[in-house]
Amino acid sequence: QVQLAESGGGLVQDGGSLRLSCAASGGTFSRYAVGWFRQAPGKEREFVAAISWSGTYTHYANSVKDRFAISRDNAETTVYLQMHSLKPEDTAVYYCARKRRHYSELTLQPTDYTPWGQGTQVTVSS
Repeated sequence: QVQLAESGGGLVQDGGSLRLSCAASGGTFSRYAVGWFRQAPGKEREFVAAISWSGTYTHYANSVKDRFAISRDNAETTVYLQMHSLKPEDTAVYYCARKRRHYSELTLQPTDYTPWGQGTQVTVSS
């Protein structure tokens, strides 16, 4: 059973940058698309970005397009989320998750993904 672990969160000022990592262990990872989601207090979990199993295709939420970049290193079984020009509204717990089905297309619904990591807090101060 694969397990995912996020890291790299923290406190950053408005306009700053962070790079999140999602490390996989204990199962198959390279055949699956991976997504990043976030959840702010009092809000539903929302899609941020996703990357195909090969790394060829990516998709971003409109709110982060041109500021965030998702990438993956299958040799190291890690997916990254590089975040630039961070805004206070980016403050949330960020989660990574693997698609339920291998070699499947990118989707935006959290229910299409399992398992999930425990999350990493990103706080952007104004």
